[in-house]
Amino acid sequence: MRIIFFLVLGLFSQGAIAQKLLILGDSLSAAYGMQQQQGWPQLLQSNTDWQLVNTSISGETTAGGLARLPALLKLHQPDVVLIELGGNDGLRGFTIDSIQTNLSKIITVTKQHKATPVLMQIRIPPNYGPRYGQLFSDIYPQLAEKHKLMLWPFFMDNIAVDNTLMQEDGIHPNSKAQPLISDFVGKLLLDLKTE
Repeated sequence: MRIIFFLVLGLFSQGAIAQKLLILGDSLSAAYGMQQQQGWPQLLQSNTDWQLVNTSISGETTAGGLARLPALLKLHQPDVVLIELGGNDGLRGFTIDSIQTNLSKIITVTKQHKATPVLMQIRIPPNYGPRYGQLFSDIYPQLAEKHKLMLWPFFMDNIAVDNTLMQEDGIHPNSKAQPLISDFVGKLLLDLKTE
């Protein structure tokens, strides 16, 4: 009887260790143009002991993510929040200051809720001009340094340059790319767990 008790206790302890990651993202994480089960968050969930909560919405902006965040934090009580936002702001030509301010507020709100923010580097297509594109890309390392948080490399860097992994719009990854993104983020999660 005592052995059974400790076995059950061990199972509960293992369950308690599982950490929860909330993904606050846009169409790149929302399985845009495909079934939800084909998206990288769903694929990753079956290959990790993290509990993933994907709250990504296609078309989401930093302002939209900021507005939704307090309720999401209260509802899901995540340990870590992956911030994958800014792309739609950039595509719409929003000011660098407004994007940076919104992302900074998202980071602050996350920390206030005792969750760990992780920022994903985002880039926009080169047709927006080199100056704006560089200023946009620089937002992310600057915020990571300012807030002393982890900056993950953009999971689209090696995918966006391969047409066979992209949808016809040239912006969104296709279903063939999703397992690659899942593996990419999964490796980053392993590193995060050792922090």
